Amino acid sequence: MLTLTSDSASPSFCDGLSRRSFLRIGALGLGGLNFSQLLRAEAQQGRGSSSKALILVYLPGGPPHQDMFDLKMNAPSEIRGEFSEIATSVPGIRICEHLPKMARMADKLAFIRSVVGAKDRHESFQCVTGRLNENQPPGGWPEIGSVVSRLQGGGGAAVPPYVNLSQKMQHAPYNQGRNSFLGVGHGPFMPLGSVKDDMTLNGVSIERLADRRALLRSFDSFRREADSSGAMAGLDEFETQAFDILTSSRLLKALDVSSEPEKIRALYGKGTDSIQGDAAPRLNQQFLLARRLVEAGVRVVTLSYSFWDWHGENFSHAKKNLPDFDEALSALVQDLHDRGMQDDVTVLAWGEFGRSPRINPGGGRDHWPNVSCALMAGGGMKTGQVIGSTDRLGGEAADRPVHFQEIFATVYHNLGLNPNTTTMPDLTGRPHYLVDGAHQPIKELIS
Repeated sequence: MLTLTSDSASPSFCDGLSRRSFLRIGALGLGGLNFSQLLRAEAQQGRGSSSKALILVYLPGGPPHQDMFDLKMNAPSEIRGEFSEIATSVPGIRICEHLPKMARMADKLAFIRSVVGAKDRHESFQCVTGRLNENQPPGGWPEIGSVVSRLQGGGGAAVPPYVNLSQKMQHAPYNQGRNSFLGVGHGPFMPLGSVKDDMTLNGVSIERLADRRALLRSFDSFRREADSSGAMAGLDEFETQAFDILTSSRLLKALDVSSEPEKIRALYGKGTDSIQGDAAPRLNQQFLLARRLVEAGVRVVTLSYSFWDWHGENFSHAKKNLPDFDEALSALVQDLHDRGMQDDVTVLAWGEFGRSPRINPGGGRDHWPNVSCALMAGGGMKTGQVIGSTDRLGGEAADRPVHFQEIFATVYHNLGLNPNTTTMPDLTGRPHYLVDGAHQPIKELIS
């Protein structure tokens, strides 16, 4: 791994993460991603020229749909809970009182209240692949970022196609970046991931990154030392290009949110860098970092936000989490609109399942795979609407059930891929469609 150190005593971003955390960039084996293999695969496949991108926000643990976007104000108190609903900018759409910023921009959002097809499993798998973690083809189902990497490549030579901003979580099934039948060359670039190797460029600090010539001179010195030791012997053009990616100012600048105007950073808020449960911290600045990465040409950015498995004290946890989530998600969507990126970048936020209608004796809601919710924005979609509904208790889809794979079909459509005709071969050569043939993009959303 390439480590760029800092001369400052405790430099950090405004979300509490150190600069070192963001700029520890893996070399030839970071987080399962082999850059030279990535580049070979892209050279064989051919890079796309599309500017379409996806930011996928994974909410590990399963957020409470009936306390966010689908409140049941006429249900009994043991179902309804403590929160009230508020009006939004779209007549007839009402959401939780603790999501006021989303309420004000509801015309830019699509609330899906009837997501079905989940199982009671605490894992990111279905949220990032669209598939169930069972009966997999040889090699395993790929994550959506890996699919896009394979089919479209990156948006430029200096950035990887797929970036996963999630930190390693204690509950292993929450983590992303698994290998698949597409191979490690299409795995995610993970700037916050853990790696085994640690290559340090002596004498290069964050403060000197502005001096491009000094960085290149230091890297040239590193190359010469490595050449003399024989460590660089056998590097082909793809491995050389991999080092060019690692030292590209384009990627480094995208990763450095401290260069963003303070006014923009403040819009996203800070959240907290404390780990929540056995999942992730609430790092609001990751939403800003995701925007910067897609702006730099990354096709797919995923991030994991907080911990939503509230079997106890559901409402006290929600009062802490919902305002931060409201701030970060709203800032991201508004920022994309302000930059004219709303038609190119799709935003999707969801968890692996919903929560039980009945509040348990501990004041929590338990696992409920029968129905859940999702929030979508951008992608040129018809926003400002609610899709689907649940019954009066919020326990079953009552109208317009929306399957997980319909949402994936919609995202693939937004990215310029036909989900029902495009195929990828597994390790045996058998072709697989991006989604099962019965599932189409959500007609209410696409133009």
